[in-house]
Amino acid sequence: MYFLNRLRTRYILHRHPICHKLWVQICNSLVILQGMAPIEKAHLRELTTLFLHQKKFVGAQQLQLTDNMCLVIAVQACLPVLKLGIGCLSGWTEIIVYPEAFRVSRDVTDSSGVVHHQEQTLIGESWSRGPLILSWQDIKIDKEGDHIGCNGVIHEIAHKLDTLNGSANGFPPLHQSMVIKDWSESLSSAYEKLINRIEHHHSSCIKAYAATNPAEFFAVISEYFFCAPEVLQMHFPDIYKQLSLYYRQDTLSRRRTS
Repeated sequence: MYFLNRLRTRYILHRHPICHKLWVQICNSLVILQGMAPIEKAHLRELTTLFLHQKKFVGAQQLQLTDNMCLVIAVQACLPVLKLGIGCLSGWTEIIVYPEAFRVSRDVTDSSGVVHHQEQTLIGESWSRGPLILSWQDIKIDKEGDHIGCNGVIHEIAHKLDTLNGSANGFPPLHQSMVIKDWSESLSSAYEKLINRIEHHHSSCIKAYAATNPAEFFAVISEYFFCAPEVLQMHFPDIYKQLSLYYRQDTLSRRRTS
């Protein structure tokens, strides 16, 4: 089976290559890729090729998606799984892209069993076995890297990884070499401190949205790990260490060499 999978992968990479000129153009335009070693970029290109082959991109509200737009999304979606493998993003196929933030309407049941109707404006959404939903306007903003620790694609991919354990709770499947207690204590402590700061109207070093719940906390700190690792290392060194072990990447060292 492994041999057949390898043959299929080689076939896809050979028959569906990413245009070299377009690849270079996208890599140069994404701040998040600065400092990556050539061998890392080569592997990222392979994962991105497979991702584009496996997923179906759909433009919502008459948005016309181009190869450039799909590649921008795919590269950022594959960066978190650079050392985890494309298999972590299996089980779903559709990526829906809205021109800008979109509104959703749904009924939500609280812990008491009471149903509440909610209207929300979102810039991204991720369903466990369903589509990845994104806002192109916000992707373009994140692409420039002007907003510290912001990347909607990585945020939603982190949710996808989180749910590999069954539910989104800030606890993705950890590697055998990782210590569950260290992960739990590091993230729980930082999460509680963040909530305390917000409740007392103190400024926070990361986005306040991270205090929504443990799942959002994991998604937000994943954004910082890839987009602003120096901020994460400065304020939450234990979390940086845990994410480095989980993602098997040292994003801070990339920043130092870029």
